[in-house]
Parts: sequence; C-alpha cells; structure tokens
Amino acid sequence: MTDPITRAARLSVAPMMDWTDRNCRRIHRLMSRRALLYTEMVTAPAILHGDRARLLDHDAAEQPLALQLGGSDPAELREATRIAADWGYAEINLNCGCPSDRVQSGAFGAVLMTMPERVADCVAAMQAVSPVEVTVKCRIGVDDQDPETALPAFLTAMQGAGIRRLTIHARKAWLKGLSPRENREIPPLDHPLVGRMKAQFPDLHLSINGGITSLDQVRNHLRVMDGVMVGRAAYHDPWTILGAADRLWDDTPPFEDPIEVARAMRPLILDHLAQGGRLHQFTRHMLGLFHGRPGARAWKRTLSEGASKGGIEVYDAALAQVTATPSSS
Repeated sequence: MTDPITRAARLSVAPMMDWTDRNCRRIHRLMSRRALLYTEMVTAPAILHGDRARLLDHDAAEQPLALQLGGSDPAELREATRIAADWGYAEINLNCGCPSDRVQSGAFGAVLMTMPERVADCVAAMQAVSPVEVTVKCRIGVDDQDPETALPAFLTAMQGAGIRRLTIHARKAWLKGLSPRENREIPPLDHPLVGRMKAQFPDLHLSINGGITSLDQVRNHLRVMDGVMVGRAAYHDPWTILGAADRLWDDTPPFEDPIEVARAMRPLILDHLAQGGRLHQFTRHMLGLFHGRPGARAWKRTLSEGASKGGIEVYDAALAQVTATPSSS
C-alpha cells in the first residue's frame, strides 16, 4: 500500500521563495487537506548558524509538509537534516533546480545538475540521519547541457543513491544570461521529455512541474506521471488549483466557495493579530483568492492599500466587497 506522503505527492505546491511561508501554507491547507505542501528553500548553513525556530517552526495543521533544503556540502546537509528531524517534517527535499545568483555563488541549486556525483554524496549523507524520505527537485538540464542525455544521467545517479521520488521542473535553467524570473518563463517547457523519463524509470516516483495552470492540466499529466507540482498558479489563483484539488484523491473538498475560505481564515487572522502579527502577513498571500470573480478587484485593492497599517476591519471591508456581489451568494 502506498505510504501517505507518496499519496499526498499526487499534487504538491512548489517551494517558492518569499511566498510559501507558514502563513501562506495555512491558507493553502484550508483549501486542500490532501495536497503536499513545501516550505520555502532553507539553506543548510542558515540552519546551522541561524535562528532555527524562525526557519523551521510550523503548525501541525500544515501537514503533510516537506522541508526543502539548499546546499552542496554533504556534511552541512547531514547536520541540517539531523537538526530538522526534530521539527517533524514529512519529507526532506534537496533543491537542485533554483537558478538564482545567490544559489550559483554557493554552488548549489540548479548548478548541481552538472554534479550528479556530488548530489549523490549529499543525499546519502542526508538519508543517513533522516527519519523521513529524502527527495530531490531538479531541472531538465542547465546551460549547454543536452537534456536528452543530462536528465536521464542525473536520474540514474539519483536512483543509484537510493532516491525514490523526484520532482522535475520541465525547463532548462540558464545560469548565464537569464535572471531567476526569466528562468521561470523564458526557457521552453519540455513536458514530453519528462513524460519519457517516467517510461524510462518506471520504478521512480516522478512529479512534473512547470507551466501547469489548471486542475484539468493536472489530471492530464497524472495519466502519465505519478505526481504534479504546481507553483505560481497555486499562489496567484489558489482557488482554481486547490479549491477542488481533494477530488484527485476521491475526497470531498473542504469548501464549496472561496468566500467560505475567507471566512474560515478570519479566526486564524484574529489569533495572529492577537499575538502581535500584522494583517498583511496573511493577506499578501490571499490577494488572488477571488481571481476572475465578481468583487475580486475591490478585494485586492482594499487589502493592498490597507493591510500594512490596518487590522481586522480592513479584512472585513475587503470581504464585504466580494460577499456583496449578487453572484457570490
């Protein structure tokens, strides 16, 4: 029988820097009890030398939740994994796909696609101390690599290192000449190549990531792939991706309408404010909740203009903008 974390990986929300923090994840978890959520990438040195509670704390309600680590030093990753074990994550993921300048200068992220032996050493070190499964997220290649040869070579190395589950972002990363944002949009998608990897590596659990914007697309990919990871669409238009996502597991979604989600968030926000938090720390992740629906523009404007200084009254005013529309009854 498939273990729960592998079942959850049928649909996951991508780790996204500055976006998938613990507040964002609480919102996403309200909409889907089933989907696998990921933290933002946390570097191994940050865990070793930084504020561990700030970096690793999360609410049990966010589970199933995976921690994504960044690094390229096996000893550092081993120690970071050992420390993170105390926080009870359901999975530890190694980032081999991020193309940012900071990641390149640290010789980790997407550049690791050129160093499969190093990655194998890293994951072996992590597996030695991890109580949960270690997984990898990668690209199809970087710079002048030919993905047709680089990707299967990388997957072969991961399989040899004992990795059972990977997520593949179906774009190359151009580390020379493109910004991180451009690397998310300009390199062409090659979904068919990723699909061929599932046929070539049937024993690996492979999820596809990149350019997926609807649940219909998710379902289509699941005809070939074991899992689908959605990034920006799940953030900017969360209801479209997550509102009915639990049906992928033949389960009933928690809510029938995004207004119900917004109402369910209210007590969480009140608790956050009572503990000294700021409204915008939640609402900045909710701007797209009513994407394409009546009142969405006023909802977004009210929160964007007032949440940095106001309290629950701003949230209530924004909610009134969408509940007052005739089609949202």
